[in-house]
Amino acid sequence: MAKQQLRTADLVSRYMILTKEIMPHLARTSHRHWPVCNDHCFQRIVLDAVCGGVWYDHLLRPAYKNLTRDLAANAVDLCNDIISGDSDLVVLNKQSLKWRSKC
Repeated sequence: MAKQQLRTADLVSRYMILTKEIMPHLARTSHRHWPVCNDHCFQRIVLDAVCGGVWYDHLLRPAYKNLTRDLAANAVDLCNDIISGDSDLVVLNKQSLKWRSKC
């Protein structure tokens, strides 16, 4: 099924699998240069990036229940870009921390 045909719930489910299972596994195995390895860190970085700032300034909690279809699709795309190396997780993490005044 093409991504354009996926329901919001399907995109959110894919985002959750990517950030809770796939990306943490990759961080512990083949992508050891990544600056984070915990699921909540991946979720923070991806959501901050797709929201353009601290995600909870843009979304009600819990975020996964309040993602729009576009945000969920962008989150899935960004996760895939991070995994493939097309987006730099180190840079994205630094930006997320900067928005949070943590660096």
